[in-house]
Amino acid sequence: MSEAAEHVEFQIELPSDVETGVPADFASLWHTPTSFVIDFVATKGPAQMGPGDDGDNVQVIPAKVVARIRIPPEQVFELAKALTQQLSMWEAETGRSASGE
Repeated sequence: MSEAAEHVEFQIELPSDVETGVPADFASLWHTPTSFVIDFVATKGPAQMGPGDDGDNVQVIPAKVVARIRIPPEQVFELAKALTQQLSMWEAETGRSASGE
């Protein structure tokens, strides 16, 4: 009888066409019953005045989703932990805080 692997390693390949990344100005997060979805969004131009849902004029900023990532709910906890760790390291390295203080 063989023992189950105690440690799992992924061999992750990064395709050259995504190596440089995609600039995004913000992210939008939402979920379905089976996955969490992160839409990374880039603005396409300056704000313009336009009608809002209530009929009042509002600033409208044209934007486009540049990447949509779907992850299973079980991975959200690991992602949140990794983001917190990376943010702490970034704050220590740069002397800046996420709040801008």
